[in-house]
Order: sequence, then C-alpha cells, then structure tokens
Amino acid sequence: MNKIRAAITGIGAFLPEYRLTNEEISQLVETSDEWIMQRIGIKERRILKEEGMATSDMGVAAIKELLEKTGTKPEEIDLLICATITPDSPLPATANIINHKAGLVNAWSFDLTAACSGFVYALTTGAKFVESGQYKKVIVLGADMMSSITNYKDRATCPLFGDGAGAVLLEPTTEDLGVIDHINRVDGSGAQYLQIKSGGSLRPASYETIDNDEHFVYQEGQTVFKMAVSSMADVAVEMMERHQLTGDDINWFVPHQANMRIIDAVGRRMGINKEQVMVNIQKYGNTTAATIPLCLYDYESQLKKGDSIILVAFGAGFTWGTVYLKWAYDPK
Repeated sequence: MNKIRAAITGIGAFLPEYRLTNEEISQLVETSDEWIMQRIGIKERRILKEEGMATSDMGVAAIKELLEKTGTKPEEIDLLICATITPDSPLPATANIINHKAGLVNAWSFDLTAACSGFVYALTTGAKFVESGQYKKVIVLGADMMSSITNYKDRATCPLFGDGAGAVLLEPTTEDLGVIDHINRVDGSGAQYLQIKSGGSLRPASYETIDNDEHFVYQEGQTVFKMAVSSMADVAVEMMERHQLTGDDINWFVPHQANMRIIDAVGRRMGINKEQVMVNIQKYGNTTAATIPLCLYDYESQLKKGDSIILVAFGAGFTWGTVYLKWAYDPK
C-alpha cells in the first residue's frame, strides 16, 4: 500500500482594505520611506480598522474563500488548526469561534501558538492527522491582527507588522506529492529578545504594565536578525542535504516575510536564485502566522503540480522550522 501523505489542495486568504504606508508611519515616528525600504523592504501593510472585527473575522473570510474555491462544504471539514498570537481574547480559542462562524459543524479545532513559525508548525501538525488516516479534510489557518499588539510610538517595531489571514486545505494523497518532510526547532533562551512582556500569568495586566507599554511586541532587533538568518538557513540547508537537493532542484523557496535582508541572506545560503523566492513583504509587511500562506496565495497561479517547495520560518520563542513539500495541483 502506498504511503498516505497530506497534500495542499486549495488556498484562500483575506487582507484588510486599509493600506498603512511608510509615509503615514513617518508621521507617527522618526523614520522615512527610504529608511524602511533599505532596512526592511516594506512599502505598505494592511490594517484591519473596521470596528468590532478581529482575528476570527479574517480567518472566517479566508476559510470561506478556500471552501468556495475547492468546492468543499463546511460540514466536510474534520479539523481546523488556527495558528495565531493575536486571539480574539485569551479564551475561548479563536479556532472555536471561527468554527462556529464558518459553520464547520463537524470539525474540532484548536489554536497553536508559535509566533511567526505558527503556520509551519500547524502545517506539520495537520499533516500528521491526515497521514494517520484519521482525517480526510483538515484546514490549516495562519491569521494575525498584528496591529492590535503593535506600539505605534515604537520606531523599532511599528514599521514591521500588518494584518491578514491565509488558509490551506489538506487532503490525503498516495501520489508522490504533499508534505514530504519537516524539521521544527525551539530555543527558549531567546524568549527575552522577542516577546510581549506583560499580560500573562507572570505579569498580569496592571496600571503599571499599561503605562509602560508592556502589552505590545518588543524585540531586540540585531539579536533577532542574526538568529533568524542563521536558524532559517541552517534548517533549510539541513532539509536540502537530507533529501540530496540543490538549489536547482527546488522550484520555490517560501520564507517567512519579516525582513528582506533576512530573506536574501537565507536564499544565498541555500543557493536559490531570486526568481525562485516568493516575496510579498513589500505589500503586506510581517503578518506573522499568515505570511507563508499569503505568499502561496499570491503565487498560486504560477505553481504547477509536482513543484518542489521549501517553506522556512522563524519566530519568537525562539521558534523555527522548515517543511519540504511537493505541490499537488496545477493552476486552475
């Protein structure tokens, strides 16, 4: 009997309409379009401004498009995994709220928290449920409303982040397609360099934590930059060596969209040409768990059945990982 693999059979996405440009950012903090483009590579980012809307609403919109594109009924879904660090509220799980809103009446669901590595971790997890033979249709969602935890007085972080959601459908295949392999890693000693300092059980919300802006993303940029480059490159090269791949064997490299200089450095280490690298950071910024599915969504029309693809991400924690997969369908 041929091995069952989990194949991506469709993708949907949602992006807010509002575009926060570098010119607007420069009116909030001391920076400029030139500085942001040179240092990060972001031109604009999407921001969810509609009152009463949150991460779950973006996730529902992405899932509804996914279901429509794949001709899948909501009741056919067995499992939803929502990768997010911006839940609607600490509890219940945002995945449960999405389940209800999207009509996934026969699915169970849970949130997965791994920051910018969230989609890679969730894809790995979802694939295992499909490979086991237990589930036939699994949705893996990356969704984050980063504007809700961004300090727009902090020059170091406010140009980085945007809002968005991307979802893929995983289904079983016995062809030589789908998720081939993964490598996921953590290093908890890096927690201090990229974190939200307060709001959890260690430092619950108080007047002091709010006055000190401790409920927003904080990072020490240089430390995170160096660790991201080395970790993403190391794990990607390890995956290539494990499967005896060269840059020429890979059709597409899909890196987490955090910084254009990181993307370029990792691609060079892998021996990847720029034409093979999916990039949309200039349009959306860092949408955390949503960056990789949004790249796949933007490039979907260029993907062909059998394409070899390597996904790589790095996030707070520190977390990082890679997935090697073969695309399962031709452009529709």
